[in-house]
Amino acid sequence: MWLDQHIEELSRSRIQDLIKQGHVTLQGRTVKAHQKISEGMIATVNVPPPVETSLVAENIPIDVIYEDTDIIVLNKQPGIVVHPAAGHPRGTLVNALLFHCEDLGTIGGEIRPGIVHRLDRDTSGVMVVAKNDRSLQSLVNQFKACEVSKEYAALVHGQPQPLKGTVETLIGRSTHDRKKMSARPARGREAVTHYEVTETFDEASLLCVRPRTGRTHQIRVHMAHAGHPIVGDGSYGDKREAPTAARQMLHARILAFRHPGSGETVTFNAPLPLDMLELIDKLRDRQRRV
Repeated sequence: MWLDQHIEELSRSRIQDLIKQGHVTLQGRTVKAHQKISEGMIATVNVPPPVETSLVAENIPIDVIYEDTDIIVLNKQPGIVVHPAAGHPRGTLVNALLFHCEDLGTIGGEIRPGIVHRLDRDTSGVMVVAKNDRSLQSLVNQFKACEVSKEYAALVHGQPQPLKGTVETLIGRSTHDRKKMSARPARGREAVTHYEVTETFDEASLLCVRPRTGRTHQIRVHMAHAGHPIVGDGSYGDKREAPTAARQMLHARILAFRHPGSGETVTFNAPLPLDMLELIDKLRDRQRRV
């Protein structure tokens, strides 16, 4: 698209929306997305003023790892939902970002943060959020192309064998519970998860997990499918099985991607949260006493 190459501050999808809404003209006439253009023609793009979001800014503490005009990288705390939805209209990470970020650009014509990927409510760790259309499009493309490097720390029940391996299945909606995902769906999408055991205990193991794809609940589903559900996962495991935890012991430790502005590869780390560290220490102490 010719306009996409000449207007850097707008993403391709935003330009397409402006064309559909009649805000782009060629020689004074509205155009279609695949309109032919010749040398000497004059194209005019009328970008409407950004619309204030209907979402409410809330003073919720967030742990910022890095921030510039294009992106903000966070260490998400467990227990917070990423985006407002049914049952969670407020108190989300998006509400917190609206309060924190004073230089948000437009996402689809609305002043709001651009959610590129999500972590489950009870999963902690590194997240990147776009602050404008261009950054959002760049990051979305990288995630779709599996170009983003992700590494998680996971505490699972039992001791996986082999100690290093790959779980590869389809993942789709469970036919028994539509709120859950399944590694044996009627229809699903390819999902690949690499894991390596980094430490073993009597009842559990600490894993380094590298998902190659990014399906909903992928790591939780794959570890349960392999017979080693994540400790504390009430949906895909058994909270009564020792050891127990108040939430799923899954943490996004490392995230690496190409910066939307500079194009350079950047890597961000988030240390293990206190509840995971305390449980790991208890498991180590228990093993030493045996």
